Amino acid sequence: MTDATPGRLGKPPTRRPKDLLYSESFRTALYQVALAAGVVLLGLYLYQNVVENLGRQNIATGFGFLDEVSQFEIGERLIDYSSRDSYGRALLVGLMNTLSVSAAGIVVATVIGFAVGIMRVSTNWLLQRIALTYVEIVRNIPVILQVIFWAAVIRNLPAPRQALDLWGLGFLSNRGLTFLLPAAHPAHVWMLAAFAAGIAAASVAARMARRHREATGRYVDMLWPCIGLILGPPVLVWLGFGAPHELSFPERQGFNFTGGATISPEFVALMAGIALYSSGFIAEIVRAGIQATPRGQVEAARSIALRPRFILRYVVLPQALRVIVPPLTSQYVSLIKNSSIAVVIGYPDLVNIGNTVMNQTGQAVEAIAVMMTVFLAISLVTSLAMNFYNRLVAIKER
Repeated sequence: MTDATPGRLGKPPTRRPKDLLYSESFRTALYQVALAAGVVLLGLYLYQNVVENLGRQNIATGFGFLDEVSQFEIGERLIDYSSRDSYGRALLVGLMNTLSVSAAGIVVATVIGFAVGIMRVSTNWLLQRIALTYVEIVRNIPVILQVIFWAAVIRNLPAPRQALDLWGLGFLSNRGLTFLLPAAHPAHVWMLAAFAAGIAAASVAARMARRHREATGRYVDMLWPCIGLILGPPVLVWLGFGAPHELSFPERQGFNFTGGATISPEFVALMAGIALYSSGFIAEIVRAGIQATPRGQVEAARSIALRPRFILRYVVLPQALRVIVPPLTSQYVSLIKNSSIAVVIGYPDLVNIGNTVMNQTGQAVEAIAVMMTVFLAISLVTSLAMNFYNRLVAIKER
């Protein structure tokens, strides 16, 4: 007979502690919590052990040294710094130098890598062989040797008086790369802001055009409108400030140059070494991504008379980027970490300055912890940014 007692029908069964213990999800969570607690306890034990050992040797611990006066100069910096500033400020200078050379290296490696990768799938036999030779050379020579090689090459260039003239745009000498710049003007800051606003407006317009195409099936060519949205605002700001066009040309003066801007030999050597090394791997990633696109889809696009740029934009790239972006992220992170090789050629990056701080203060554990934390943070931010971009370009199934 069915129990029809009111209040008992549909009552969920009560979970006993024994049933909870045998739950797979509960045990999985319990194991993870236990493992995390074990790692934390092990870290605390090791840290306490280090502190006690350093205390017996009368070596100070903690991060208070970051507020002490550094008492050393840094030859290349992007922010104001002097020997009267703190160790923390010195490490900040090193961080800015690391970010600058890494950003330049990523741009150069990406441009060269994509160009060589496209050459690798070219139908031109000569271009294919040139690209293959380049990739095999730069990938199979250790990056530290490439950095040292370029440092030696640049340091053996002619002195400023006999510097190589770059078609009137700058000079290449053993002092580094010197090039012209627009003369300082308040309009430049506003032009940069207008350029950023133009990029945002072009992105919004392109997205609206895509939604219109998906809703109506009508294609709206946004190439020239987007170019106008990106370049138009800076040009209008430039005209609004009276169209300043003065340029600061570098000129030889004594044993150095005046005017323009100069990039140190160490910066050029480090950037060239890490960028060329990474470009070989990026080229192979691009080649694999392009070849991952089924040939039949490209031929089908040609059969309906699609323009080559439409085939590249709507057929090849959407599928190639699914293969390209994830490994490309790893190459960017590796390039940033390879910038620590700067210590071998004397470029004042974070690791080089961190070593100086460590030698002066004797607080090796804290100095190394700061460097490790900073590189971890940079790598995580880079990965998050690339993962966000990967979600934007991913093909969404409907």
